[in-house]
Amino acid sequence: MPDVHSLLLFLAAGLALNFTPGPDMLYVAARGASEGRAAGIVSALGIGAGTLVHITLVALGLAALLAAVPVAYTVVRIAGAIYLIYLGVRALRSNSSLTVERLQPASLGTIFRQGVITNVLNPKVALFFLAFLPQFVDPARGYPALQVVALGLLFDTTGTVVNLAVAIGSSRAATRLRAGSRAGAALQKLTGVLFIGLGLRLALASRR
Repeated sequence: MPDVHSLLLFLAAGLALNFTPGPDMLYVAARGASEGRAAGIVSALGIGAGTLVHITLVALGLAALLAAVPVAYTVVRIAGAIYLIYLGVRALRSNSSLTVERLQPASLGTIFRQGVITNVLNPKVALFFLAFLPQFVDPARGYPALQVVALGLLFDTTGTVVNLAVAIGSSRAATRLRAGSRAGAALQKLTGVLFIGLGLRLALASRR
């Protein structure tokens, strides 16, 4: 596991991303607003289950890559840092507004499966995990795959808690959420700053 400073940085960046409205959060909010608390909670759990798939794929892929090509660790770190900076710049420049749309009623089983699929088939989630998690992996501290799993589960846990709060809140309010609102826009800008700073820090560190 990373040291305390790196772990706090990981948590800060992860929470900023979790609180920024995106497809996963909007799906949860839509289910909660349209069909009530139970549907929102099940959709949040589905999103969390989908994240486990990304964690597993990244952990297995990273372990295999590092075993086959030792220099690949440096390549992954630099490429990941560049991608995080790109995400940060795009977040700062974005003025888009995401609206929660009303979804067709479905059974809780269907809602859960749709949550899993929404997360698993989102290429942006896969790219983020590939760029983000390896930045906090230190081969000197143990097996990289286990570190990725531990960090991924921590990220998934915080994200699920946030989405559960969204599910409960949206079911009570039953109103539309917009990423372009003041709170959403502020969180998006904060996320952009954190990602740029994190990317620069990791890019410079990789050159030492």
